[in-house]
Amino acid sequence: MFTGIELFGFNLPFWAIFLIGIIAIIIIWKLVKFALKLLLILVIFFIILIGLDYFDVFGWIENLFSGIISY
Repeated sequence: MFTGIELFGFNLPFWAIFLIGIIAIIIIWKLVKFALKLLLILVIFFIILIGLDYFDVFGWIENLFSGIISY
């Protein structure tokens, strides 16, 4: 009677295989969720940078510091 899978000389029952599969799915889901959050943060960061560059905030800061240094 087949009660599991033999792997490296050990007989793993079906419940252990099922448990390992559930744990792997949970870990993979957490990694995907983390990657999506990181991607969202990076996209928002770059959108803010593009907006600041569009309104020439960095040029204003550069002129401010060059004016302070030249005195």
